[in-house]
Amino acid sequence: MRSLSTLLMAMAALSAAAAPMSVTVSDVNVERSESSLLVSMSLDASALKLKSDREIRYIPVITDGTSRIQLPAVTIAGRNRYIQNERHNSIAAPDILTRAGAPVSYSAVVPYEPWMEQSRLILMEDECNCGILEGATAEAPLADLDFVERTFAPVFTLVTPPAELEKTRTAKGSAYIDFPVNQTVITPTYRRNPEELAKIRATIDVVENDPDSRITSVKIVGFASPEGSYANNERLAKGRSAALAEYVRGLYAFDRNVMHTDWVAENWTGLRDYVAHSSLPDTTAILQIIDNTDLAPDAREWRLKSRYPEDYAFLLKNVYPGLRRSDYAVDYVIRSFVTVEEIKQVMATAPQKLSRNEIYVVANSLDPSSDAYREAFELAVRMYPNDPIANLNMAAIALGRDELNAAETYLAKADQSPRATYARGVLAAKRGDYARALTLLQSAQAAGIAEAADAIEQLRAMKLID
Repeated sequence: MRSLSTLLMAMAALSAAAAPMSVTVSDVNVERSESSLLVSMSLDASALKLKSDREIRYIPVITDGTSRIQLPAVTIAGRNRYIQNERHNSIAAPDILTRAGAPVSYSAVVPYEPWMEQSRLILMEDECNCGILEGATAEAPLADLDFVERTFAPVFTLVTPPAELEKTRTAKGSAYIDFPVNQTVITPTYRRNPEELAKIRATIDVVENDPDSRITSVKIVGFASPEGSYANNERLAKGRSAALAEYVRGLYAFDRNVMHTDWVAENWTGLRDYVAHSSLPDTTAILQIIDNTDLAPDAREWRLKSRYPEDYAFLLKNVYPGLRRSDYAVDYVIRSFVTVEEIKQVMATAPQKLSRNEIYVVANSLDPSSDAYREAFELAVRMYPNDPIANLNMAAIALGRDELNAAETYLAKADQSPRATYARGVLAAKRGDYARALTLLQSAQAAGIAEAADAIEQLRAMKLID
């Protein structure tokens, strides 16, 4: 498989057939190793007509227009001339002596020099034996040589997250308030209530005491368990959520339009979740009863109790108490932060207050090669782990650092936007899957991503795709 990195071995293509020469040249190949060039070609002199005492020299030359190096020459001689050269050892290795009409398989190795990085291989025809500097009778270009070191360096434009007109956030929790049987009055000192009420207060206090935040809504949803009559359970769930809301409103003097309540008369969802993950012997049958919504709640509860009394007793004692809970949610708004310095301070102390756009503002002020730059985008992913833009930007940074596994993880949470398609194409290319890379990059290009066209051209210049 061809590499995306330096082409230490490059093949030069034949760029022109021989000019008005007497030989035909084919199969030109130039390969570079660390320190040398290997030049090979085939010379066909079958059409060459030479008198018996004549000879012609063919001299391969590498030149960049200023510097040049002459490779071993091929001397094609008539019959008498060939014999004389053989007898007097006139043509010494590595030069080649051959008879007219005979094909020549040519190969030579020369030291590689920096000026050869972009140069040309030509063939000189010297009929007068004057040498290439004194007036060769013809020359023909054979190959353009390009050994410029190339790496795949796709360009990324990071996506700017949209600014939030209002930064709304929610703090949630569940409390297990104990009420005397069939009552809806809260007694703060009753059983576990001091600790459970403290959880609610702690959640609200964090927001209420923050000068950057403003509470807009506190919602409490009360749940009752399924034992007993549905009508009574609905009364309890509704009354207990209202009582808890009044208790909270009294602590903070919230306006009534801030407090909201709701209730779930019987928490069948919580019961089902427990049973589905339990090891009860009759799990499947119990679930069928729970899921049979054609039955009224009281009928379901009676069927469960009558058919599986042991399981019911276990659930009533160990599971039902946990189904009686109060979920609470505190909605609040965080003020916007404007200057880079202010955002940096918040980033260091309370990053959860920042929007994606605010984090981006700080990142955009940093050196892209710095660790702080990367850390800013990592923070965006930590704060917004499922956000497509945060993950796409982090994938681009990971790709720029050849952290391919990390990039794949981030791209799994990116969307199907053209920029995400482009990033997936780059990932495929860096992993050597050039067919998939081309498909994705062409799709991104068609969708208007200019960087995709550049990436495709880079891959073509490196001969990694057609």
